[in-house]
This record gives sequence, C-alpha cells and structure tokens, in this order.
Amino acid sequence: MAFVYSRFAHFLAFAAGAGLSKYAPGTVGTLVAFPIYWLLQLLFDPVALLLIIDIFFIIGIWACGITGKALNAPDHSGMVWDEIVAFLLVLYFLPNHWLWQISAFILFRFFDIVKPPPIKYYERKLHGGIGVMFDDLLAAFYTLLCLAGWKSIVLFESYF
Repeated sequence: MAFVYSRFAHFLAFAAGAGLSKYAPGTVGTLVAFPIYWLLQLLFDPVALLLIIDIFFIIGIWACGITGKALNAPDHSGMVWDEIVAFLLVLYFLPNHWLWQISAFILFRFFDIVKPPPIKYYERKLHGGIGVMFDDLLAAFYTLLCLAGWKSIVLFESYF
C-alpha cells in the first residue's frame, strides 16, 4: 500500500488502490470506470469528455511506464489505469442503457483477458507505458466492434 501512495504515477496506475484487489484486479479496475464515467458525463459536454479520456490515456502512458519500471514488471496486474481509461472510451460510445453497459463490460473483460490477435502481438511488441495502455485500447475497439455488429443485427431484424 505504501508503494501506491509513494508517487502520483503509482497512485494513478493503481487507480488509488483499486489495483491492489487480491481477486481480478483488472475486473475491479474496469468496474471503477463506471462511477468515474457517470460523474464525468454529468460534469462535461461530450467533446470535453472525449478530450479528458484522451488526456487520461496520455497520462496513463506516463504513469504506467514509471510504475512498471519501479516494479520491474512492465505490465503489473495491479496497474489498472489502462482498463479504466479503455473502458471509459467504450462507455463514451455506448447508448446510456444498462444492457449495453453490462454487455460491454463482459466483452471488454473477455478481450482483455483472452487477448486475441493482434492484441497479444502488440502486448509483446510495445514496451513501457504505451504497451500497457495500447493493448487495452485494442480490447476496447473489439468490444465496440462487437456491439456495433449487435446493434446492426438488432436494427436489421426490427425492419422485418
């Protein structure tokens, strides 16, 4: 716990301690994204919110890079800022409905854990903070792609 509070970068990378969960820290980090998103959505217009998520991504590259180096573990499981930021992006593009959000949560965790190509490739090739952040960005992309497909099927079927 002292490590998390020793530097702002560590505090951020571990999401104020959420990454210290003994069980499924990545899942806990993803869950933390929900209240953060709901609060930010109330405070900011859509353009500003997207800019904030972009800034969070850039800051995450820095924080996760420093923290991974300090731990001698470039993608330590306790660093969950990457899950939070990537899932914030997913929530940004979703309809504001619990079914979409729960579906996105399940899909995002699936892609983040299984790491289908090219996620695993980039996880191995990119190092430091950019590697930590980028693989979750790809998991977010896969999540949104699946949900867009689901939405198009639902819309298509509603016409018949």
